[in-house]
Amino acid sequence: MPSIPASHRDLLDASVGILATIGPDGRPQQSAVWFLADGDTIRISLNSSRQKIANLRRNPAVGLLILDLERTYRYLEVRGDATVEDDPDYVFADRVGAKYHADLRVHDQPGQTRIVVTLVATRVNAVDMSAG
Repeated sequence: MPSIPASHRDLLDASVGILATIGPDGRPQQSAVWFLADGDTIRISLNSSRQKIANLRRNPAVGLLILDLERTYRYLEVRGDATVEDDPDYVFADRVGAKYHADLRVHDQPGQTRIVVTLVATRVNAVDMSAG
């Protein structure tokens, strides 16, 4: 598994990333998401009813783009496959909520649950176009 270089590790503390999945028509679907990183492992908590979950269950191909909002010519792109697992007790969702000072339960309707999406990187692109 490729690793995230030290030059771009600070972007793992960013507030939002852009998650790309493959929709049912074969075209990309992109969404802004909250995420947590632990070393080179990036995880996301998603509501079970979202199209992104249906996309990932059908096709695990995934991309995550994290843009440096201070220097927009610098970004981190992680490509790979996603694993999905249920989070019925909100164990992971509560960890995400702690980072963002939010209770993810308020975004879920009765009967909906949380899913943990783990990115398994096959390629990492750490870009800084100012580096020459």
